[in-house]
Amino acid sequence: MSLDMQFTQDDSDEFADVIKQKIAEFNWQHWEVSERLPLGLKLEDDNGQLVAGFSGRTFGNWLMIDNLWVAESLRGQQVGHQLLTEAETIAKARGCQSAILDTLNFQAKPFYEARGYQLKWTQQAYPKTGCKYFMVKQLS
Repeated sequence: MSLDMQFTQDDSDEFADVIKQKIAEFNWQHWEVSERLPLGLKLEDDNGQLVAGFSGRTFGNWLMIDNLWVAESLRGQQVGHQLLTEAETIAKARGCQSAILDTLNFQAKPFYEARGYQLKWTQQAYPKTGCKYFMVKQLS
C-alpha cells in the first residue's frame, strides 16, 4: 500500500481525542489493568456554589491527581488537606499504593510536600521561565 505523504494539520479537540483513544486501544492490549476510574470530590457552600474540588483517577496501583482547588476564602483552613486525605482514602480502598501529580512553581509544591509528597523530577523552563514539579507519595 502506497500512501500519499501529505499531512493535514488538525488542532481540534476532537482529533486529539481520537489519537488519545487510538493509543489507549493499543495500551489496553499490553497492560494487565485497563480500567481507569474517575475520582472527583467537591465541596459546595450553602448556596450550591463550588468552593473546593478534586479531580483525578485511579489506575492499577496509582492515584493520578489532576486538579485540587480551594477557593481563596477557604485557604489556610485545612480544606485542601481534608480533600486530599479523602481522595487518598478512596484511592487506597480501590487498591492504590502510590499517588502522582504535577504542580507549577507558583502553585502548591509546599502544600504537597507537607503531606508526604516527594519531588521526583523538575521540568525546567516551563513554559518559558517557570518550572513544573512532578511529585509522588506512597499511600500504603
